[in-house]
Amino acid sequence: MEKSFFLSSDKNPKNIQIKKEIINHFVNNGNDTIAELSKGLDLSVPTVTKLIAELTEMGLVADFGKIQTSGGRYPNVYGLNPSSVYFVGVDMTRHHLNIALMDFKGDIVKYEMGISYMYENTTESFDRLCSHIQDFINGTGELKQKIYNICLNISGRVNPESGYSYSSFYFSEEPISNTLANRLNYRVTVDNDTRSMAYGEFMKGSVQSENNVIFVNVSWGLGIGIIIDKKLYYGKSGFSGEFGHFPAFDNEIICHCGKKGCLETEASGLAIHRKVLERIRKGESSIITQQVKDLNKLTLTDIVRATNLEDPLCIEIVEEVGLKLGKYVAGLINIFNPELVVIGGQVAETDAFIMLPIRSAVRKHSLGLVNKDTQILLSKLKNKAGVVGACMIARSRLFDN
Repeated sequence: MEKSFFLSSDKNPKNIQIKKEIINHFVNNGNDTIAELSKGLDLSVPTVTKLIAELTEMGLVADFGKIQTSGGRYPNVYGLNPSSVYFVGVDMTRHHLNIALMDFKGDIVKYEMGISYMYENTTESFDRLCSHIQDFINGTGELKQKIYNICLNISGRVNPESGYSYSSFYFSEEPISNTLANRLNYRVTVDNDTRSMAYGEFMKGSVQSENNVIFVNVSWGLGIGIIIDKKLYYGKSGFSGEFGHFPAFDNEIICHCGKKGCLETEASGLAIHRKVLERIRKGESSIITQQVKDLNKLTLTDIVRATNLEDPLCIEIVEEVGLKLGKYVAGLINIFNPELVVIGGQVAETDAFIMLPIRSAVRKHSLGLVNKDTQILLSKLKNKAGVVGACMIARSRLFDN
């Protein structure tokens, strides 16, 4: 059964809206004084004082004591009460699940990484997913009573507003968010995995003061998360960021979307995996043959590990993919002129082996006046970006009906 949020008890719509603005101020700016809150929200000090008192009484806001100032009376600092509300983020990848519990302030208090889970677009796989999420929630003990929202990351076409996933678990006319909510008895939202990773990196990772950011997720597939003026860009139906399906190559490789020549067919973890297998089977040497006895079970994790152990074949293929990818990242920079491009996803775990060719191709193919203001950095959160982002998105949708 879905929970209604605390603010619903307030009968004054204007007060509810201002309380939402106060909470969002704390989410985006951290703790603050009433004077600074009033200035930032363009409200009178008495109005903010009254509503802060009500939010404190409700348990959502906490008084963190006085701070020293250059003169006069020391003001009290207020902020979100970490233990008042909790959120669960679920990051579903091809071979495992990452699940985390986050408090109201935005700190992860419990997480389980690398839960064994083989994604398949079947009802059985969906049932296993629900079981894993339920087991994690049960493991939070008394805190499960304070969980308000769950966000599930899904790759491909996801519409967060309607709750539909069109690429995975599209078994009925009912939105997957509703199906999950009924199974788990919590509010559930869904979002695209790359967009969640972008938001996680924006809130807790490599992004510092930048307002316009492109996050490139180089995992099994290829996608981007777009942040414009500090806000996630969704597009009309939530389908923005399908970078991997840009028509880029005149090849005969059929992408999983059903079309030929997609960027993803030559510049992704899937492409790296295919190329490594092809060349090993043609007789080229690699330490992979010593580490993986059955090549039918070769994973992207195995290839990343071999690359970082300086396997020449894997390095060559990763660099080749990096150069192809960098050419199209240059195109993104030319179009968006972002302050920052963050490279993340599993392939990014090869660090310099993928970053050097990407940077080289960007320098070659992007406009000098455009790229000189754009930094290109590795993801700081690495494999936690998705689950952190899912928790953050669950919190950001706090006031959704």
